[in-house]
Amino acid sequence: MPAPRRPLPPLNSADLERYALRYVERYATTRAKLAAYLSRKLCERGWEGEKSPDPEALAERMAGLGYVDDRLYAESKAGAMARRGLGARRVREALRFAGVEEADAAALAPALAAEALASAIVFARRRRIGPYAREVADRALQEKQMAAMIRAGHAPGLARAIVRMAPGEDPETTFGGA
Repeated sequence: MPAPRRPLPPLNSADLERYALRYVERYATTRAKLAAYLSRKLCERGWEGEKSPDPEALAERMAGLGYVDDRLYAESKAGAMARRGLGARRVREALRFAGVEEADAAALAPALAAEALASAIVFARRRRIGPYAREVADRALQEKQMAAMIRAGHAPGLARAIVRMAPGEDPETTFGGA
């Protein structure tokens, strides 16, 4: 039977800063995600310092030093999600969940709108929907495919148009280029 582990000592300000540096070194993150991580570590280990810890201030300081950049995080996350075939609504929700401020997310809206058709086509190709299906889908399957595209963040009209396309039809010519 293994010996019981002794509890870890409470954190001090140097430990908290080390945790913050290690986190931003390993992960692309936002100020909100970094502050949440530091708060979680404080709950796990406790605090030993003379004044109360401020994870939000430490996250702001990391952003001031250039270790955390919410706008850059939003751009890379949005690009990666669009390349995977996810739509603008799903991308905006992921950015909101990650703590990206509304101004930074709104700055990406034109780029997301420009890539809407391309990401919908990527999603349809990956899931074998519409023009990428092996055979014409019946009405029930079309409804399921359309629901999947809407859950992926694509506009209902675009999803409907892609789902109703015949297998083998070229979406680039149908929609005027992707």
